[in-house]
Amino acid sequence: MPTFAYEALNQQGKPQKGTIEANSSEEAIGRIKSQGFFPTAVREQKVKKSAVAGEATASKAKKKPKGMSIGGVSNKQLTTFTRQLSTLQDAGLPLLRSLQILEGQLKPSKLKNVLLGVCEDVEGGAALSEAMAKHPGAFDKLYTKMVNAGEIGGVLDVILQRLAEFMEKSQRLKRKIRGALVYPVVVMVVAISILTFIMVFIIPKFEEIFTDFGVQLPGLTQWLIDTSRWMAGTRPDQQIPGWVFVVIALPALFIFFKLIRKAGPGKAATDTLFLWTPVFGKLIRKTTIARFTRTLGTLISAGVPILEAVTITSQTAGNYVFEKALMKVHDSIREGESFADPLRESKTCDAIVVNMIDVGEETGELDAMLMKIADNYDEEVDVAVAALVSLLEPLMVVVIGLIVGTIVVAMFLPMVAMIESLQGGNAV
Repeated sequence: MPTFAYEALNQQGKPQKGTIEANSSEEAIGRIKSQGFFPTAVREQKVKKSAVAGEATASKAKKKPKGMSIGGVSNKQLTTFTRQLSTLQDAGLPLLRSLQILEGQLKPSKLKNVLLGVCEDVEGGAALSEAMAKHPGAFDKLYTKMVNAGEIGGVLDVILQRLAEFMEKSQRLKRKIRGALVYPVVVMVVAISILTFIMVFIIPKFEEIFTDFGVQLPGLTQWLIDTSRWMAGTRPDQQIPGWVFVVIALPALFIFFKLIRKAGPGKAATDTLFLWTPVFGKLIRKTTIARFTRTLGTLISAGVPILEAVTITSQTAGNYVFEKALMKVHDSIREGESFADPLRESKTCDAIVVNMIDVGEETGELDAMLMKIADNYDEEVDVAVAALVSLLEPLMVVVIGLIVGTIVVAMFLPMVAMIESLQGGNAV
């Protein structure tokens, strides 16, 4: 007699899992209901007969070999998969068939290998959320908890659609931030490259001219020539050219920054410092508020319990200050108090955000209010990014102009002295 794995809700609404023997899925559902449970998922469990060598070999042959893959699962790839899985589920296709279709159309990649494992687990009777939880590199805690909520509520297609929309909006916000930073980074790299070239190849030519004419060099010019010698590595006591340090400086700073943020105190210090940084601090604060309100609103609307939703949101907030504030909110809710009060005391959010959350609590529409806050702050981030770009462009032009102007003046001053000495010689 076939064995069916099932997921159900008991009379108190708590999820239950187990197995039952029946001739068909309809008979299995009837037996589950007779036990006082409400079934949400029933799947036939395929039993492996290890005693029969031929069947064991055949079952192994059915498994697709996993290909080689480099790197992880990109957010764009995962978002596309989520949207497509939602569409297939909404069309009424069985879950396993949907997963097999999506796995089959993927090119060799990390996600394809992950989906092969997920298909095997689901085919063996595991729930989708359980199968995905085995691959945290592809499906994070937020993803698996929402899928689990969709399975329990029997609305997996709706939850997947919300999850896809959430991921798409998060990706859109990240692209805006990164797009705003591309211009200043490119300009800075190009400017440093040009200045390094001038210091290593151009300034030494002027030094030779000044030496031939025996001109007494002003302090600014002498400092520039000393810097050029250090950059080119022509100083007598120098073994490594300065341009080597310039080349490795940016990667070294980036690695050092990453190492600091891996430690708890370092992450706390840098996150706090970022929030109080002029101009950038406001942008980081608005971005973090938009992220955590959208995450929390999506989880609550999906049916995830409030305490678990707040815990997941704090873990994915991306900023230590907000993580700490949300954990205080978690403790407050657990003790039967409000959501808004500890958030107000932390002073991490604007008064309007706290007041809207307070109203959402009172009206029982906290998820809808959180999504409105997220939409509002997404628009504010757009405005802040545009303002930042408009501020950085003239600022960088001024900085580069000052640097180039300093070099020009430093090279021009000795030439004035040379011209005056030549005029004096002609007059004699």
